[in-house]
Amino acid sequence: MARRESRFNQQVLIDTTPMPDHIPKVEEIGATSAPLFSASFFIGDRCRAYNDDFMKCKAEANGRGELECLKEGRKVTRCAASVIKDINTHCLKQFTNHWECLEQNNHRLFDCRKDEVEMNACVFDKLGLKKTIPDAPKELTPVHLRQTQIFSRYPGKQWRANEDGSPITDYHKEKA
Repeated sequence: MARRESRFNQQVLIDTTPMPDHIPKVEEIGATSAPLFSASFFIGDRCRAYNDDFMKCKAEANGRGELECLKEGRKVTRCAASVIKDINTHCLKQFTNHWECLEQNNHRLFDCRKDEVEMNACVFDKLGLKKTIPDAPKELTPVHLRQTQIFSRYPGKQWRANEDGSPITDYHKEKA
């Protein structure tokens, strides 16, 4: 590895070493934790293959894959940025409502289920991406689809449901 010249500015360590030429350039996403957390399941749905390649590279490098895995890492970043862009293009209102709710409620998903249901419906209808929780038991209702949230500060039903248990959303009313 090349010698790195670093600067220390009281709070931030800045590495001035340029990236190697064979590593593709990519813009950073530029989002805070709430929007990334809100979109994380959809990023996982669309970008799974890139994430798997990146994790495989890291595992094969035995924890020393900083430069070796940058190419795969850049693919993950580009894919995540494309998901955020598509959600902003097609479901901006629902996405904004959900991530702002997360921001105001200390990132507790169970306090933002109504906004989440609205966003999930929009993203599924417009982008075809579905929220699935990895390794969740198939026979149980996923936690984000349960009408009653145990830990929510608002006990009871979080949204209205059809006879089959599927949520009735304001998004579907707007669409009609």
